[in-house]
Amino acid sequence: MTFSAVLLAGGESRRMGTDKATFLFRGKTLWQVQLETLRKLRPAEIFLSARTDPSWRPHDVQFIADIPPSCGPLSGVAASLVKIHTAHLLALAIDLPFMTENYLRSICDAIGPGRGVVAKIDNRAEPLATVYPREAEIEFRTALAGTDFSLQNVVRHLVASGKLLEISVTEEERRLFRNVNNVSDVDATIAGG
Repeated sequence: MTFSAVLLAGGESRRMGTDKATFLFRGKTLWQVQLETLRKLRPAEIFLSARTDPSWRPHDVQFIADIPPSCGPLSGVAASLVKIHTAHLLALAIDLPFMTENYLRSICDAIGPGRGVVAKIDNRAEPLATVYPREAEIEFRTALAGTDFSLQNVVRHLVASGKLLEISVTEEERRLFRNVNNVSDVDATIAGG
């Protein structure tokens, strides 16, 4: 199945103290690391979701402004679902640099008509490395029209309605979901190997 991909880079990077997208991680900026991972999957189209169009955006990546008011990744995924030309959208956060092509390919392989895939660690979904079906747009729009902007709640609703299949993350795969929110996260990773 073909799918679209979006790199979610709309955060304010308050804890990082600098724009996460341009933060160096193992010799490359986080945006380069994540776009390389997405490109290896050969999506039909790649989008970048952010509050404003960044100067570093490659010309072959389409910019999508978060649906205002910006409500974090909820706004970015909602805006992207409106724009895709495929039946599914792979969303990947800028601050998940340990995520691999192989893992993302495995969740893409599990999608079905009208159904995406979300990873689950213990009782918590991992909605920032998830494949959403285009049909999820209505749940995102409903959430943006309300007062609860929790992506966890939207995902729970999508799972309950059959639009998302939950898959459990193994102990070994948990490391893929470590995010980089501040400099100490990177330092701890380097020190730990």
